[in-house]
Amino acid sequence: MSDIQITFQDLTLGTRKAKLINFKGQLDETNVDHEAKKIYQVITEMAEPVLLLDFSELEYMNSKSIGYVTDWFTQISAKSGSVSIIGPKPNILDILKVVGITQIITVYSTLEEAKTALGALKSATPGAPAVTTQASAL
Repeated sequence: MSDIQITFQDLTLGTRKAKLINFKGQLDETNVDHEAKKIYQVITEMAEPVLLLDFSELEYMNSKSIGYVTDWFTQISAKSGSVSIIGPKPNILDILKVVGITQIITVYSTLEEAKTALGALKSATPGAPAVTTQASAL
């Protein structure tokens, strides 16, 4: 069984709540179904989900996990939310490009780049801090 560790952190981007989800290890046939349920739970709990999928420590993902990413995008879009991918390694980015994920989901090089872009896009209060973070256990 391959190891995957997924952690969740609450963010505030402008006036919107967001969830940073860090993936560390390998998403494959041995763990993806179980781990995907956690992401679906987050999507269900948020009225307008804004998810940042941090793939900077993701070493491998199989075709089934790519299918889940696509389905998460579909469900989030149906709720007027957004999803972004952060810092994928070159091998992961190549896969995402080949299957067309990068044409529907914005990919940012770093978390700071994503926070800046998303905070600026969603901030409705001039002078308010664009981004704050709070750790949470899920």
